[in-house]
Amino acid sequence: MTRLGKLATSLMGMSLLTLPVMGSLHPHVKGEVIVKFKSGIQKSSYLSLKSAGAEIIETVSLAYGKIHVARYNSSEKSLDAVLKRIKQDPNVEYVEPNFIYSIVDPIKSVDVKTLLNLDPTQPLNYTPNDPRYGQLWGLQNTGSNDPSGTRGVSGADINAVKAWAITTGSRAIRIAVIDTGVDYNHPDLAANMWVNTAEKNGTPGVDDDGNGYVDDIHGYDFANDDGDPMDGNNHGTHCAGTIGAVHNNGIGIAGVMADVEIVGLKFLTDTGSGSTVHAIKSIDYATKLNVDIMSNSWGGGARSQALEEAIQRASDAGIIFTAAAGNSRSDNDSSPHYPSNYPVENVISVAAHTAQDDLASFSSYGKKTVHVAAPGHNILSTVAGNRYASFSGTSMATPHVSGGLGLLLAQTGRLDHADLKSRLMETSVPVSAYRSKVIKGGRMDVYNLLTDRRPARNEPKEGDWKTLKLNQSWESKHPYGVNQNSERIFKKTGAKFMRLLVKRYEFEERYDFIQIATKAGVVTEKISGIGADYKSDYIQGDTLIATFRSDRSITKWGFLVEEIQWQ
Repeated sequence: MTRLGKLATSLMGMSLLTLPVMGSLHPHVKGEVIVKFKSGIQKSSYLSLKSAGAEIIETVSLAYGKIHVARYNSSEKSLDAVLKRIKQDPNVEYVEPNFIYSIVDPIKSVDVKTLLNLDPTQPLNYTPNDPRYGQLWGLQNTGSNDPSGTRGVSGADINAVKAWAITTGSRAIRIAVIDTGVDYNHPDLAANMWVNTAEKNGTPGVDDDGNGYVDDIHGYDFANDDGDPMDGNNHGTHCAGTIGAVHNNGIGIAGVMADVEIVGLKFLTDTGSGSTVHAIKSIDYATKLNVDIMSNSWGGGARSQALEEAIQRASDAGIIFTAAAGNSRSDNDSSPHYPSNYPVENVISVAAHTAQDDLASFSSYGKKTVHVAAPGHNILSTVAGNRYASFSGTSMATPHVSGGLGLLLAQTGRLDHADLKSRLMETSVPVSAYRSKVIKGGRMDVYNLLTDRRPARNEPKEGDWKTLKLNQSWESKHPYGVNQNSERIFKKTGAKFMRLLVKRYEFEERYDFIQIATKAGVVTEKISGIGADYKSDYIQGDTLIATFRSDRSITKWGFLVEEIQWQ
């Protein structure tokens, strides 16, 4: 297949969340850009907008300054041309498209059912009395309670029951669900919704608390600019239920937290998409409200400086920002997914795992950029209209982490972001399925998190590696040919760990690679692109299987391996 053909095939299979970073190819509000001018610049200096054929249609006053939304005639001017012209203005701090973000689309596993048609099951051990608790494998995995009926792995859960012996949460902990809104009337959520008493007891249509928003009783709808964040999509309500569905009320399910205040912030429309500006407004609102955690099961668009700036302000205020890693099966180390990839200290990126204790097939991952795995497959939770449904996605994994961190904050109070992230990762349960997929190779365990119990990790020590020069180097032809498939088995008797030292490699990115696998065939890494003196991911055991594969299009220099390392 030609390179053009590959690109076309790739684009056809992509969702809105995974389009390549190619400026105007990214989903954005047509004919709109976001502009921030340097501090102290007067409107009379906004000449670059006029020369670019753009005019300000909205000025957004945030807690830390102002950004502007400018509109131009997209039928007469291209986005790239407008961006280029405005960027030339020395008074401009940054300008970018008004990107569109979407829910990290859940996969519906079970049809939505009304509350009246639920099939109750008996609670397991000492648990909340909510009749469908027994189907919440993410909280307590019995090995037989995956709603799909598939056999799971007992104990592959967040260890909620043991955690609840320490704390079930607190109404002092406030979590903003930034999403499609929340059904604040749902009987399993109503008691745990944040209530703005000044607005609830005030005069309708009046900004009773003087915060600039009218009738924001349970949050705000930035998608429609009103005080009613009611969910018309189900996604946000599903996330909210996992965080804080009420315990022991005799109906439905139970959340990770029995007690919490949930703030509903709607910036995604009922069709599941929203703009950068509305996301920023939501984050700014939650920052001014001083929530403890922002839970974000959405993504898309290229890197936005305006959005990153808003998240940084939340971090400066001590607020955690959990974010779904994405459902595109991609490696976020090489193909960043936003907002989960922003290098801001408060951002926690979450992958999804199954009841079978494996990374979900749809989940994005990243051994350098994704922090932890959490239950995200066949997750039962609340949806709008007093109903329940099972969805799958990193969207479902993220609120498990939000709720787990909420329990931690209820116990300890706020922690330094770096310390909290380290504690979350180090207390995760190490499982081989996640080792090369998330930073510390583990899934979240809330009991470990609360008690700061850090499981031993069977990992090599960097200083203990021994180098072995090969009697015969392993290398490709230079350049290599098409449709290559060659294998080399490296064995070192007595070794507990092994890794490959690649002196040089130059491959067609993604399509040609060296695959590193264990004797049992478990793949730990695929090395692609260009590099030198590269140390591969390690395998456990005394046998490392390396396989070089190329496709039938572009060929490059190839690779050279002269040494392996072991310990």
